[in-house]
Amino acid sequence: MRFLKYILLIIIALNLLKSKQCIAQKYADKDYYLVDSLVLEELTTFDRNLIDSCLVIFHKATDDTSKIYALDGIRLRMMHQDWVKYDEWVFTFVKESLKKQNTPAELMYLKKTIGDIYNNKSIGFQANGNNSKSLEYSIKALKIYEEVNDSWRLSVGYLNIGNYYLDNNDYKAALNYYYKGLEIAEEANDTDNIANGLLSIGTLKEEQGDYDSAMKHYAESLEMIKAYGDITRYPTTLNCIGDLYELLGNKEKAIDYYYKALAINEKVGDKGGASNSLYRIGSILIKQNRLEEAYYYAKRSYDLALEIGFPATIRSSSELLSVIYEKQGKGAEALKMYKLHVKMNDSLSRELDEAATIKLQAKFEYEKQKAVDDAEHDKEIAIEQEAKEKQTILTYATAGGLGLVGIFLLVVFNRLKVTRKQKSIIEEQKTEVEKQKTVVELAHTELEEKNKEITDSIQYAKRIQNAILPPNKVVKEYLQESFIYYKPKDIVAGDFYWLEHSKNKVLFAAADCTGHGVPGAMVSVVCNNGLNRSVREYGLTDPGEILNKTREIVVQEFEKSEEDVKDGMDIALCSIEGNKLQYAGAHNPLWIIRKDAEEIEEIKANKQPIGQFDNPEPYTTHPLELKEGDSLYIFSDGYADQFGGEKGKKLKTTNFKKLLLSIQTEPMEKQKQLIDEAFEKWKGNLEQLDDVCVIGVRI
Repeated sequence: MRFLKYILLIIIALNLLKSKQCIAQKYADKDYYLVDSLVLEELTTFDRNLIDSCLVIFHKATDDTSKIYALDGIRLRMMHQDWVKYDEWVFTFVKESLKKQNTPAELMYLKKTIGDIYNNKSIGFQANGNNSKSLEYSIKALKIYEEVNDSWRLSVGYLNIGNYYLDNNDYKAALNYYYKGLEIAEEANDTDNIANGLLSIGTLKEEQGDYDSAMKHYAESLEMIKAYGDITRYPTTLNCIGDLYELLGNKEKAIDYYYKALAINEKVGDKGGASNSLYRIGSILIKQNRLEEAYYYAKRSYDLALEIGFPATIRSSSELLSVIYEKQGKGAEALKMYKLHVKMNDSLSRELDEAATIKLQAKFEYEKQKAVDDAEHDKEIAIEQEAKEKQTILTYATAGGLGLVGIFLLVVFNRLKVTRKQKSIIEEQKTEVEKQKTVVELAHTELEEKNKEITDSIQYAKRIQNAILPPNKVVKEYLQESFIYYKPKDIVAGDFYWLEHSKNKVLFAAADCTGHGVPGAMVSVVCNNGLNRSVREYGLTDPGEILNKTREIVVQEFEKSEEDVKDGMDIALCSIEGNKLQYAGAHNPLWIIRKDAEEIEEIKANKQPIGQFDNPEPYTTHPLELKEGDSLYIFSDGYADQFGGEKGKKLKTTNFKKLLLSIQTEPMEKQKQLIDEAFEKWKGNLEQLDDVCVIGVRI
């Protein structure tokens, strides 16, 4: 309980609380320490004093545990500031402490602290869009939480991994992890994480379009937060409810919840949360043409986002300001904000990394030049000093005789030796700088040549890949009323389309191989060959049997490698003979829009890829009857997964379905044009995420 004494000393010194001991004791067992043992209304006022007090404890404490508690207090105080830097500080100290002798209680706390830092890193990577790194650190944190058997942290770990799968549209996996986290929280009667779990499930339900269930979970989460009494937790849930009301078209309700969230964020000093709420309010006001009010909130959001370096909100608030300036006739300001918005879309993190590199290079050049200048300055001083010494020696020589002349000559010889040495060093430095400059220029030239060689090779690879795709003339011969919308992300693609005619049946498919670019293209060649052999060599026409044989061929090809290759493809494969359709799929479904229908009929695929898979099952062939005027669509996931729109979110299958239903009266080639226009409009200035392939056929 040594640390509790330190807390009480700090509280007394700062006069923060009237009932200090009972409040500190209330939170002592939950690792909240300095943060949550304070009255929330005074949270921002005394931040600096609290950090200074923690630093005093850190420097005066003689044991590692108290030092770690103090560092943890600093880190938690900085949660809405530069907390990443302080996490690194704490992490370094904790790793050093683990090398020493620790009591079981100290060892337990040290491990928990490392787990918490991993968890923070996961959240940071997720906020910056690096989902793979986010998952990596979530799993690291979860392993530590399991080792120390901490139910509160275990619940947090499972919920974070659920967030990763939600970001990747794997709703089943996300829901599974959310329920695991919620179950642990309920067993431990942990109202904090029960609220977290309910909020996460609500978000998932909203993504799936189940708005009633989403609102129910949001409301339950809000009730749990009220029971828990942590005011800092309100804004997130309030914003979610506001977003849902906005989605449902109730802008007045939405803005009311955003105002509530903003008030709390400002009260607790959460600048990131405040910036987010301000943006939401501004985006609604501009839709209501309340430009002056919209500008006020958008500008505050932008200023806060710049202050804390929040890339997502810089991007959204700058776009909002660009629209407002344009409506106000301020062209120069609108262009400036739009350019910043585009820059954020091109990856703020990359720009910051480049700026940091330039800064380091400038520092290196400065220090190198400073060394040369200092050497020359020393030379000048030496010469000046030498002149003074000569004058002194001459004076002494006149007064004192030849003895001092000898000393003078020795000094002159010594100084000349030093001067020659300094000159030699300077010349060596200059030679080294010129040598480095030559090396850099040669490397730059070589890099340009290599880049051209690589680009030329990829362009030639594109010609080879195009050769395996069926020509448009052949497609139109067998599928007169059809279109193929094919849009690779890079020069070559992992997506491809395929068509064969065998035994009076027209076989066609849309395939999505692992990856994109050159790796994806290489896999596509193997998979395309597997389809061709299944039909031409083995004489198969049943879609399920074709996929079974293709999987066998692809796995055999990859098993020849000494490495464990797990690449493969997702595919939707159809066979048409008259009005009879057969379909089989690996992950990718078939959509049918019956003539004059208002809904899409979806035929689901087998949830297993063409490639290595544990416990594989035969692919299912679905027989279907078609009528004149029916339309069918097969596709890869690139179209629905594209980020864009006002909020930079995924387009998703729901919006893709709405688009296809809205263009059913149009000819197929016109549909292709409209699909392309909708994709480009949604994408805007964002980078294309993946290869895109959509095939439409009308009977």
